[in-house]
Amino acid sequence: MLISVEAIKNFGKDFPSTYNIPRRELGKTGEKLSVLGFGGIMLNDNPQEFANEMVAKAFELGVNYFDVAPKYGNAEDRLGPALKPFRKNCFLACKTRERDAAGAQKNLDDSFKKLQTDYFDLYQLHELSSIEEVEQVFSPGGAMETLIKAKKEGKIKHIGFSAHHVGAALLAMKKYDFDSILVPINFACWNAGNFGPQIYIEAEKRGMGILALKAMALTTFNQGEDLIYKNCWYKPIDDEAIMKMALKYTLSKNVTAAIPPGDVSLFMKALEFMHDFSSISDEETQQLVKLAKNTRPVFVHE
Repeated sequence: MLISVEAIKNFGKDFPSTYNIPRRELGKTGEKLSVLGFGGIMLNDNPQEFANEMVAKAFELGVNYFDVAPKYGNAEDRLGPALKPFRKNCFLACKTRERDAAGAQKNLDDSFKKLQTDYFDLYQLHELSSIEEVEQVFSPGGAMETLIKAKKEGKIKHIGFSAHHVGAALLAMKKYDFDSILVPINFACWNAGNFGPQIYIEAEKRGMGILALKAMALTTFNQGEDLIYKNCWYKPIDDEAIMKMALKYTLSKNVTAAIPPGDVSLFMKALEFMHDFSSISDEETQQLVKLAKNTRPVFVHE
């Protein structure tokens, strides 16, 4: 159910005066990002007025990191006009799922137009999912040629990648000195799926900015199950206390920011958590580890 524009306008009015979203440095870039990122995918298939109000509200509450991609339906079309009044004071990240230079260039040019900007603070290879894909983007005529050229031309400030595969992430880091990585850092993936620690350790060693996906994710859908949220392909945690602990678990690591699941209601819930946010306790960690043992993680590394 779509949250009303009026509800968005009123959101946060009862937050305590001490409400604050911390900001952290993104690796060695010198950039400071809000620890919650705005996942542009939640604007997909929503009205422009809705997007305008949601972006304005997020900015008002201290969010300065906005993430989007061509793969997210019409999210770029919605985010561009909505973010325009705040663009100079925001960190805008975009991505390409194309693996060749020509396709990446087309994505880049199209995204500039839709997002009404002439530069990106961060541009990323989107969703590296295999060793073969990494080899492809770094081969002659591969997508990395476009990203490196655009950075030299000043159209991209920083280059990063997102990954859904441990081997792909580790290989990509060996091949190029990326500024950042966007990767699942999730209690269940980490403790029950053997997915996350290897990437995190390597990225931290290299001084990269670590951006987290799936912090509030629980598990995958069974065959035949319907989506709960139209822009979220996995099951988010539905218990509010566990949801908050899971977000704390992720942000208690050396990550710059976490992007909540792709639904406005869950993003707003994460914003609510910020008014009394603290590092996770040992007791809370053990509770999540116990839950992880009975959970099918969204990502698993064999």
